[in-house]
Amino acid sequence: QVQLVESGGGLVQAGGSLRLSCAANGLTFNSSTMGWFRQSPGKEREFVAVISWSGGTTYYADSVKGRFTISRDNAKNTVYLQMNSLKPEDTAVYYCAARHASIVARESWQYSYWGQGTQVTVSS
Repeated sequence: QVQLVESGGGLVQAGGSLRLSCAANGLTFNSSTMGWFRQSPGKEREFVAVISWSGGTTYYADSVKGRFTISRDNAKNTVYLQMNSLKPEDTAVYYCAARHASIVARESWQYSYWGQGTQVTVSS
């Protein structure tokens, strides 16, 4: 059974930073593409960032490019999202997702496994 467990969310002031972690169990992690998505009230879940199994390929949503960095540690079965220069519009529940495929993907329907989400709130 695959489990993705996010942590690191919280309340931060605008301009601050947070680092999200997602620990994976029951997954062939080092051959899985990992993504981060987010959803705020009344909005659809949206793509944030994705990283290939090797870490050699990353893509970001335009809204977070230059501020967020996705990375992974295959020895720890963990993917990270470093979020800097946070803005109130970054407020959302952030979800980790896994796709057992080598091709990176930016659509939520392309991911088979999801974490429970972690709340990020950015105050102005």
